[in-house]
Amino acid sequence: MNDLGGTPRLTGESDFKPDFKPDSKATSRPDAASIAKPDGKPSGKVWLVGAGPGDPDLLTVKAARILRQAEVWLVDDLVGPDIRALAAPGARIVNVGKRGGCRSTPQDFILRLMARHARQGRMVARVKGGDPFIFGRGGEEMHWLAARGLAAEAVGGITAGLAVGAALGLPLTHRGVSRGVALVTAHTMDDSRPDWRALAASGLTLVCYMGMRDAGTLARELREAGFAADMPVAVAQRVSCPEQRHIVTRLDRMAADIADAGMASPAVIVIGQAVALIESVPRHASLTLAA
Repeated sequence: MNDLGGTPRLTGESDFKPDFKPDSKATSRPDAASIAKPDGKPSGKVWLVGAGPGDPDLLTVKAARILRQAEVWLVDDLVGPDIRALAAPGARIVNVGKRGGCRSTPQDFILRLMARHARQGRMVARVKGGDPFIFGRGGEEMHWLAARGLAAEAVGGITAGLAVGAALGLPLTHRGVSRGVALVTAHTMDDSRPDWRALAASGLTLVCYMGMRDAGTLARELREAGFAADMPVAVAQRVSCPEQRHIVTRLDRMAADIADAGMASPAVIVIGQAVALIESVPRHASLTLAA
């Protein structure tokens, strides 16, 4: 059964009527085995699975194995059809997307849904784009589940901020140019910001998530913090996916070039001298990945 349309609704514990029958083959392997509780009832488990940036070939072997075994998938919007195709016959797939600026599934709903299926003895895959512990609320969810005595384990994934290096041929660290890389978010619920001034002084390559909504403000804040106007910038949309696009620009032209290219989320913005190492790539050109 695939619940692929609309935002799911959950009214209360007593309203839930199970309509899913676990696939016996999916539960026969060690990772999927239920653990018997003292009362004899099975205890399920939640896996927080990092699905990577989009290319199914970038899934870890462990992630692919868990996804094939899971009886219930709770799936983010950025997890594409090629990865969803790994689901076992009979697995229930529920969309629980959370996208900035769009209608999102309430986090409380997602937490209660994970707990409900786990308590009914099912193997639950909370499938997240990228890595569950990098801007994926994985820590919050793990803590919430542990506080309720529910078994949970995370499976790491390749986050877009790291995948962008290989996808663009851009070394995020490079001897004599950048001694490290910082992954930061430009958007938070409380409108707080990273310490841009400290990051400017560090000389690290900066990979910025969630910066597309107001790229002009981001560029202004970075320049006020000490980043040079001509600092090289790369913007990559849908990293590793067939529709991947990127531009190479500089900080003072970043917002205008993003608008001219019609780029939007999901995307990451890479800022630093290391970006100059891909200057040979034609600007505004789409990168075609090898099959």
